[in-house]
Amino acid sequence: MLVTGGAGFIGSNFVRMALAHTDDRIVVVDKLTYAGNRANLAGPKQGPKQGRVEFVRGDIADAELMDRLVASADTVVHFAAESHNDNSLRDPGAFVHTNVVGTYTLLEAVRAHGARLHHISTDEVFGDLPLGTDERFTESTPYNPSSPYSATKAGSDHLVRAWVRSFGINATISNCSNNYGPYQHVEKFIPRQITNILTGRPAKLYGSGAQVRDWIHVDDHNSAVLAILEHGTPGETYNIGADQAAVSNKQVVELICELTGGTYEHVADRPGHDQRYAMDASKLRRELGWRPRYTDLREGLAQTVAWYREHVWWWVGVKDGVEKQYAQSGQ
Repeated sequence: MLVTGGAGFIGSNFVRMALAHTDDRIVVVDKLTYAGNRANLAGPKQGPKQGRVEFVRGDIADAELMDRLVASADTVVHFAAESHNDNSLRDPGAFVHTNVVGTYTLLEAVRAHGARLHHISTDEVFGDLPLGTDERFTESTPYNPSSPYSATKAGSDHLVRAWVRSFGINATISNCSNNYGPYQHVEKFIPRQITNILTGRPAKLYGSGAQVRDWIHVDDHNSAVLAILEHGTPGETYNIGADQAAVSNKQVVELICELTGGTYEHVADRPGHDQRYAMDASKLRRELGWRPRYTDLREGLAQTVAWYREHVWWWVGVKDGVEKQYAQSGQ
């Protein structure tokens, strides 16, 4: 199995889960941009699983490298992506390079060698939903991306579907809601709040905090990906979401403060801040029998807070730099 972006947040957690639940030998390819970290893979190289993970540093837009790696893989799980909305406003070109050109390059290697592909995508390709409604994104919801990040991910999804239809590759797609859990970079919403409090800072709530996300623990996301790999129908798309109640960002921050004993303050809102995401994952549940483990957001956040408390060494070196960058935007 080849895992692109396997040293990042979701990808490295997937590698751990795949090692535990499959007998696959895994090759991880990762460019190691700021969000990729070899330390994320330290665990899988220890104990009885040692020797089943090989790491290759490289760019998925490198056609020669992708051709060589895919030639030796029966399955490709494609996590590699630039993925932070704020960064996409500062440097959209990097998102076009990795998310669009990189996905095209990988697709050509998959087409040449006949590997099975699973492409990881996001709920943000659908745009956003109005607050105060029960509407959810389905697999047939029209795309309406609102940032360079979501637009490039939408483009990558369309490329995968085109290669399925035009060239007959064996591929599936999943669009997942917002993830949280261990090994997530401290620039992201939930780990930023946790690590702010752990370093004596207040948590930061963007704008009013009314925005709603369908938060899903990274382990639940990855268990769904394994289910799709095992039982998914080629050519199909599956939404992944935890079906959380409508929990606002303000409520998430307040819950984190309750779990940590911290406080929070309001800061400038994010530019173009989408209001509400909610996924209809009924197809995944109905066809593949998948269910999330962390149905209680408080339980999942408590586990995540404990991880960041116990792994200060993993995040403390980048924390001050992240906060300086946010301060420049009034956040």
